[in-house]
Amino acid sequence: MAKLTKKNVFKAFDAKPETPMDKTTRVVRKMVDEDAEERQAKITRLRNARLEREANTPPKTTVKAMRKTRRS
Repeated sequence: MAKLTKKNVFKAFDAKPETPMDKTTRVVRKMVDEDAEERQAKITRLRNARLEREANTPPKTTVKAMRKTRRS
């Protein structure tokens, strides 16, 4: 029986060359992921600004108008 070694047991995987469609998919996914990260950063920044603005403004106090009484 032949001696088993890493080289003859585990064959190297012959990767197919990247097709133009695979290349396009990879590039587009990278672009979409970058846009999503930028969008998330913007949302976080705007949310923090809104919360800070709300914390610094005094709450509105409303005065209820007195109800008119019915005359019988």
